[in-house]
Amino acid sequence: MTIDFKGRVAIVTGAGGGLGRQHALALAARGAKVVVNDLGGAVDGSGGSVSAAQAVVDEIVKAGGEAIANGASVTDFEAVQAMVRQAVDTWGRVDILVNNAGILRDKSFAKLDLADFRLVVDVHLMGAVHCTKAVWPIMNEQKYGRIVMTTSSSGLYGNFGQSNYGAAKLALVGLMQTLSLEGAKNDVRVNCLAPTAATRMTEGLMPQEVLDALRPDAVVPAMLVLAAQDAPNRTILCAGAGTFEAAHITLTQGVHIGLGADAPERLAAHLADVTERAGEQVPASGAAQGANEVGKAMGALRRA
Repeated sequence: MTIDFKGRVAIVTGAGGGLGRQHALALAARGAKVVVNDLGGAVDGSGGSVSAAQAVVDEIVKAGGEAIANGASVTDFEAVQAMVRQAVDTWGRVDILVNNAGILRDKSFAKLDLADFRLVVDVHLMGAVHCTKAVWPIMNEQKYGRIVMTTSSSGLYGNFGQSNYGAAKLALVGLMQTLSLEGAKNDVRVNCLAPTAATRMTEGLMPQEVLDALRPDAVVPAMLVLAAQDAPNRTILCAGAGTFEAAHITLTQGVHIGLGADAPERLAAHLADVTERAGEQVPASGAAQGANEVGKAMGALRRA
């Protein structure tokens, strides 16, 4: 089965270079009409120019595709709304949103200025919220939409010096978990992509041979699957160097400890049983945690 996007309209943020550029080129090569969004700033978010986005548009048009450039900052909701109107005015719809825009302000938490924490959260988390909020009514009304949130292993598993980045990236997983439930009835599917790719944001952080293996285009197949008509829903797909994995937020079976003054001590004594991963589950929703806890409590009452 060939994945194609003929007749589909896609918005890719942060698409002036690196991974976003590869996403935009790949979607266009498979038939999508693409809004190439990029503020054109530096890795830390400073500056701005639409020239980076326009260069990618020129590549797409030269290859026979259709694309338009947009220089909105994802932190500006009014500018994001105007970007979405631009897509609808040009092509009549929006089918795909790839939330890819991001910046880095790396420092250990002890040395990190709170302004840099807020800015990274604003770009990654609120930027994705702004873009998703702007396309959400359109996708639900047309009963079709594919939204890809760009999370990160730094959010899923942690990374020294990236408390701001990691917090924002894991927050996107939480956003995806709920939106995937709310959009399901209208075939609006929401997923996360956790890429490992060499871009401007990773220069100087890894040996060159590793950077060569982590080509941005090696991540693109995962994005295409998550943006496709047959995309999954509520999936965290990891990708790097041509390898693909899935990440899950799981829940162990747990142990009913009960109440009482010595409950903390009994919990500490049984902590290894509580954290035992045999039989762990991927809950269908947040309510499943409560259901598991109440179920064990009721079982303990029946046995008493």
